Amino acid sequence: MKVRVDEARCCGAGQCVLLAPEVFDQRDEDGIVVLLSPEPAPPHHRAVREAAAVCPTSAITVDEGGSGV
Repeated sequence: MKVRVDEARCCGAGQCVLLAPEVFDQRDEDGIVVLLSPEPAPPHHRAVREAAAVCPTSAITVDEGGSGV
């Protein structure tokens, strides 16, 4: 799995951080998403998928073919 974020689309809602804090964080100054792990470990895949699904601006893109898992 590979994850990408579009900072320009992010509105700072923070749902991604709540769902997958090992993969996402937010900048202190404006709340915009920070990608901590572009290729998260398999135990985090479900949370990353959910974070992408609930992102209000679709700023998170998940490529399932990234690691062959």
